[in-house]
Amino acid sequence: MKLNEIIQKADLKEIYCYDKKTDIVNGYIGDLLSDVMGNAPEDSIWLTIQSHVNIIAVASIRDIKAVVLCNDLEFDEETIKKAKENNISLLSSKYSAFKTVLNLFKAGFETSEI
Repeated sequence: MKLNEIIQKADLKEIYCYDKKTDIVNGYIGDLLSDVMGNAPEDSIWLTIQSHVNIIAVASIRDIKAVVLCNDLEFDEETIKKAKENNISLLSSKYSAFKTVLNLFKAGFETSEI
């Protein structure tokens, strides 16, 4: 599914978007950076409540295309700056990670991981 479709259909707010035509083919939910680093599939959208700059390093290592900050939290300015430098899209959700995943499902997001 294209990132622009995900943003629109899943009620996400765009903080920084590198390429709205990016294909997102997987997803991951996690707040423990070592877990995400070891398990998140590439070309993913990552849902988290972590907002500090280290998430960008993890996203880059795992080739994660977009990070969604849940629970109506805000990214640090340094995180936004690093995301721009590393071409990682940043989105936010006013909902919990669980509700955000339900919105993604309702929007038609599918993955081969199921």
